[in-house]
Amino acid sequence: MQYQRPFSTFGQLVRWKAAGFDFVELLVPETDEIDLSQLRSALTDAGLFAILTARINLERNLASDSSEVRQSGRDYLNYCLDVADALNVTTVSGPLYGSPLVFAGQAPHPVPESRRQARVDWCVEGLKQVAETAAKAGIRLSVEPLNRFETDLLNTTRQGVELMKLVDMSNVGLTLDTFHMNMEDDDLGEAIRLAGPYLVHFQANENHRGYLGTGHIDWTDIVRALDSAAYWGTITLEPFRRTDERIGTPFAQWKPPLDDEQAQLAASCALIKNLIDLNGGRQ
Repeated sequence: MQYQRPFSTFGQLVRWKAAGFDFVELLVPETDEIDLSQLRSALTDAGLFAILTARINLERNLASDSSEVRQSGRDYLNYCLDVADALNVTTVSGPLYGSPLVFAGQAPHPVPESRRQARVDWCVEGLKQVAETAAKAGIRLSVEPLNRFETDLLNTTRQGVELMKLVDMSNVGLTLDTFHMNMEDDDLGEAIRLAGPYLVHFQANENHRGYLGTGHIDWTDIVRALDSAAYWGTITLEPFRRTDERIGTPFAQWKPPLDDEQAQLAASCALIKNLIDLNGGRQ
């Protein structure tokens, strides 16, 4: 029997707080998708703060060949800043550069050197422009590298660090996601230490996007690397549900739970917090 969710969207915030979480990471709502003032009040009532993740697509792409699409990408990121301001959010994260592949139905293909450099230049220019507006509002942009199947622009932590050097703005940093890092980085701990000076947000995800402790990621090593990188920022969990493994059921998809996942989420949160405590706690 399918699990019937007895809690409203806002009611779920209270349950996440009870599971041990201090904040939530939310996709930036589209216009009129949700009442922002009600959401802000619900977050406050639940004792949570939020981080926003941008919804990038082919029409919101700082690295597009089309100047109109690049402008649309900048306009969208500025819209994200408006939403962040309305929700009292100080970090907007995600693949802010655009250039999506699989989820936008666009396959990777060879890129001539001249176009590669142009895409980098457009990305840097767009991020700088949006970052100037973000700085005035006290908001940070946090750019996330994705695996090779989801973008052809920024795949590794090393590339992310190089982009940060090109952008060179104090309110632009990196989001690292261990799901993507597991595919693209040679050594997760070393990658975290390399990114340390630029690290703004961290997503702790298993290699298969399940609940923490059910895959092969070495979380002790991850927490030690975060400590040695002097990272004391936000750590979030982003599991895709794996309760339905019938042939032909998409894994790479956000979907509602079939079962009450409170216990699994609480256990995942406790795993990270316990490792942090064992490693000396957070300053």
